[in-house]
Amino acid sequence: VQLVESGGGLVQPGGSLRLSCAASGFTFTRYTYTITWYRQAPGKEREYVARITSAGGSTNYADSVKGRFTISRDNAKNTVYLQMNSLKPEDTAVYYCNAYINWYDYWGQGTQVTVSS
Repeated sequence: VQLVESGGGLVQPGGSLRLSCAASGFTFTRYTYTITWYRQAPGKEREYVARITSAGGSTNYADSVKGRFTISRDNAKNTVYLQMNSLKPEDTAVYYCNAYINWYDYWGQGTQVTVSS
């Protein structure tokens, strides 16, 4: 299983970005999985952002991003997205995609998001 994140960059406060997590090595429609976005800011521990499960596409969000971020999936592209709106400087971090499949954890390499004027 490989996960490749993309879509990060520099954005002004109040702006938007859409992150992508492209998965290979397994097919969304044939496995039971949970895909989670985490982030890690400089000098801080990695924190949970949002997750989506294969069971009906159930989603969950950290309180800090609820109402601003939306996680979704495209089964045809085997890709999970994180739409981030109303970005704040405190959202600055490296964002990582994690897949939990058959009791194993898989991680992507991360994508940098910087929110600054």
